[in-house]
Amino acid sequence: MIGVDVGGTFTDVFVLNEADGTASVAKVPTTRPDQSGGFLDGIGREVADMSEISVVVHGTTAGTNALLERKGAKTGVICTQGLRDVLEMRRRDRPRTWGLRGDFEPVADRRDRLEVPERTLADGTIRTQVDLDAVRAAARQLLDQGCAAVAVLFANAYANPENEAAAVAALREIWPNEHVSASSEILPEIREFERFSTTALNAYLQPEVSGYLGRLETALRNGGFDGEFMIVQSNGGVMAVDTACRLPVRTALSGPAAGVIAAGYIAGSAGFDNVITGDMGGTSFDVSLISEGQSMLSPQTSIDFGMVVRTPMIEITTIGAGGGSIAWVDKGGLLNIGPESAGSNPGPVAYGLGNDRPTVTDANIVLGRIDADNPIGGKLDRLDVDAAARAIDTHIGAPLGLGTVEAAEAILRVANSRMAGAIRLVSIERGFDPKNFAFMPFGGGGALHTGAMLAETGIARAIIPRYPGVTSAMGCVIADMRQDFVQTINVLVDQLDEAALAGFMQSHADQGMALLDAARTRFDARELQFELDMAYVGQTHTVSVPLGVTVTDGQVAQPTRADIEAAFDTAYEATFGRLLPGGVRRLLNLRSAVTGKRPKFDLATLAPQGDTKVAPISTRQVHFADQWFETAIYDRLSLPVGTVIKGPAILTQPDTTVLIEPHLQGRVDRYGNTIIEPLEEAT
Repeated sequence: MIGVDVGGTFTDVFVLNEADGTASVAKVPTTRPDQSGGFLDGIGREVADMSEISVVVHGTTAGTNALLERKGAKTGVICTQGLRDVLEMRRRDRPRTWGLRGDFEPVADRRDRLEVPERTLADGTIRTQVDLDAVRAAARQLLDQGCAAVAVLFANAYANPENEAAAVAALREIWPNEHVSASSEILPEIREFERFSTTALNAYLQPEVSGYLGRLETALRNGGFDGEFMIVQSNGGVMAVDTACRLPVRTALSGPAAGVIAAGYIAGSAGFDNVITGDMGGTSFDVSLISEGQSMLSPQTSIDFGMVVRTPMIEITTIGAGGGSIAWVDKGGLLNIGPESAGSNPGPVAYGLGNDRPTVTDANIVLGRIDADNPIGGKLDRLDVDAAARAIDTHIGAPLGLGTVEAAEAILRVANSRMAGAIRLVSIERGFDPKNFAFMPFGGGGALHTGAMLAETGIARAIIPRYPGVTSAMGCVIADMRQDFVQTINVLVDQLDEAALAGFMQSHADQGMALLDAARTRFDARELQFELDMAYVGQTHTVSVPLGVTVTDGQVAQPTRADIEAAFDTAYEATFGRLLPGGVRRLLNLRSAVTGKRPKFDLATLAPQGDTKVAPISTRQVHFADQWFETAIYDRLSLPVGTVIKGPAILTQPDTTVLIEPHLQGRVDRYGNTIIEPLEEAT
């Protein structure tokens, strides 16, 4: 089984041999503009014969990058008369709160958004039948204007998709490819902007993502691969390639989500149910929180201003503070980190590929924290420490009046402060005390900043996974197969048609199970989850109400109004501490999830056994705070279970570097993780 995570700087590969539980990893530079080159190169380094591969699971940033860089397809929209500008008006928000300017250009240009006569009312009644001749004429016009994808966005299509379905059927007879998205198929949920935005972004991504995945699948097949190829979704589950090509908007946070899934499994196995993750790659620092073993899911996110995607996603906070983030001094003399990144090409100054502006990685190299003679990634023989120092002197030291070492430390302090702020955002600002959590850094650079995060946030200890640099790739191998569904009901509970609700639940269950049946992978178990969005009449915001129902031989039991009322009261009181006397309950949406639990592997097989009295392989001078320390260097992957390493120390491995600061110690647990905690607490 192989997991592949493509990041902005590196492409990570995790290979699991199911026969004996052994694993190997590879980290290669991400190739631009076509990421498939690095994908295939990484697999080729670890597996000579692709016919031996049973499963390839891919966490991709292709969709995210296409949205952020506005490199999707030229997209047309066919919509209800009068709704041409919904995508542009949004929620009447703007990029900056203050000031008079705040323009936003939707992914579909206004001249490519065409209206047709049709109207469905909010109760599902069709007032005006769709004019199919107008739909066909609009399609031909969009094709003449060069559109490669089209989205059909009709008012209230969630309540009755008949008009939209007729338009889509006529459109698909004319449209020369499969890139046709309908809002009633993508998101049959109330609120026009969110439904329109999600569907338009799906259409915008279809040609790019389906082309990319098609090239990958073809190359794998040509290489002899005959197994199953699956894609990680933003909700942390996986889906088949054909589903990803049809619903590419569900891959918007694919790569980071895989890392959170792996972190949850690794931490849970090691006895840590409350974890804050920090994925530090070359471009960004992604933070997420896992409470009581459960990842936080958000019903929607904004990929960038105005680009709203409403589909379940693992809550991830991202800041531009990766290893390749560029340090710079602004006109006011303040030191800043990012958001601009040197990426993988040209990369940090020390890579010697043309960049002359210092990055976070350059600061770590100058301070001795990264071994210049053994860079990760395999493409370079040695890092240019002198060039990194000169860049820091020129761009940071000289403007701020600092020496080389002082300037490098300043870069790290600012970067650490920004990362700690992101951790506080997902914890303290949401009512979670960091002291009750462990910190799990991963990505190529996360383990270099462990001590700083513990000191800045008050987190008691950290758990460094066995392969931090390829944790997201490992998550691809671990992730379950999951399909999410939503349907707007929009009715008062005392007027609910119980049989109709059960019908929607059964339909979701049948569709999800059919997708699991079509997969070639094996499942240890299958799970059904149902949740209702509910509120009191007069309230705008809803609460999520878990709905426990019995499923017998695939048949979902019909819930009663009394069951729903009781479940709502429990959820509402848990959220707000009280109920509203006399309040009228309203059911807005049904949300369903069908999950196939994929087999997990025993992490203990990754941990070596042996004598815990180990000697360092070398020493070198490393700078901590305000002085240099003679620091012991260890080969981390050879450290047996039970080994204790007191700081200052550096643990090296092919995919990352683990830094143990002078006041900390690291302990290897039974799964090969390194638990980092204060010396006095450990003793």
